Amino acid sequence: MSIVGGERLGQPGTQIAPRKGAPSLPKKKLSARAWVVADAESGEILAAHNAHWRLAPASTLKMLFADTLLPKFDKKTKYTVRQEDLAGMGAGSSAVGVKEDHPYEVDDFWNGVFLASGNDAVHSLVAMNGGMAKTVREMNERAHELGAEDTHVVSPDGYDAKGQTSSAYDLTLIARAAMQNPDFRDYAATVRAKFPGEYGKKGKREHFVVETTNRLMRGDYGLDPYEGLAGIKNGYTTNAGYTFTGIAQRGDRKLLVTVMNPDKEKKGADRNEVYRETAALLDWGFEAAEKVDAVGELVPPRAEREKQDGEPGDGKEPLNGEQVATDADRASGGVGVAIGVTGASLVVLGLTGYVVHRRWPLQPDRSASTGQATSLRD
Repeated sequence: MSIVGGERLGQPGTQIAPRKGAPSLPKKKLSARAWVVADAESGEILAAHNAHWRLAPASTLKMLFADTLLPKFDKKTKYTVRQEDLAGMGAGSSAVGVKEDHPYEVDDFWNGVFLASGNDAVHSLVAMNGGMAKTVREMNERAHELGAEDTHVVSPDGYDAKGQTSSAYDLTLIARAAMQNPDFRDYAATVRAKFPGEYGKKGKREHFVVETTNRLMRGDYGLDPYEGLAGIKNGYTTNAGYTFTGIAQRGDRKLLVTVMNPDKEKKGADRNEVYRETAALLDWGFEAAEKVDAVGELVPPRAEREKQDGEPGDGKEPLNGEQVATDADRASGGVGVAIGVTGASLVVLGLTGYVVHRRWPLQPDRSASTGQATSLRD
């Protein structure tokens, strides 16, 4: 396994460095093949389990898709979807309801990507971006720039494809980078939005409400919304199992947690197991943050490292502690919130060149007492 972020992260099994008085990990509640708990601001990894195992990411890969393409198109740009744009979607793909020969704004597509995990919205944006090959290439280049070396993109929507992998470490790293974009934060934190539908008899276009598939944010039968959760992305395929990366705030601390492929044979496991294990790790992380030493770090992007080192380079140098992955490595196998940012609130994380937003004041858009959404994105 890779050792990007620290040597301990390249070791199999659970990595934790507790100090006196640290709470125990909720091991009886954990069954996932891999997971990571990290401080979203400092980038310190508080604990990890098989952090660099290369696994199928499912729709959590859409975080990288959004991080790569969001800056490219103005949200108000309009695009009329063609039949060929929606060709090639995998059987059983999740969809928001994009219709060919209908115009949409880019904002509509992103609502479809983030809330409904719609592969039809992804394919529409791929077409706008110049096609599948170009988008895949750019996503892989972005992953390399971020230091996400376990990640190899074949299908931008996360649909299972031969050779497509990521890791709990990489997904957490990608999420942290993506959260620097205020549009990403806004979409990730949205619970419900209006989406354009068909045209009525009088030529007026109807709209319908699409709700986030992130059940840890909106709640579900037997699953309460996690208080302070602000997104980010869930996924599921038969190969990947359930995957999830989330960010939550308690007090002044913000944590990122990624959970990949909980054991479906675990007693009581169901489609919400990935959320229960995420909630357990978040609870542990908030309690343990001041009582454990970091076992690794989320590395800053390569360009920032080169600025810090004073070496322009070509962006292809290995990261500190990075190893070339072998074939054997590859085979190893509530309150919804909208986040704002104050422009002056910045802090340097990791290396001094990597600047990220330090304070994200959270503004709930869901009633904590009723669990009902109180606003829609129009």
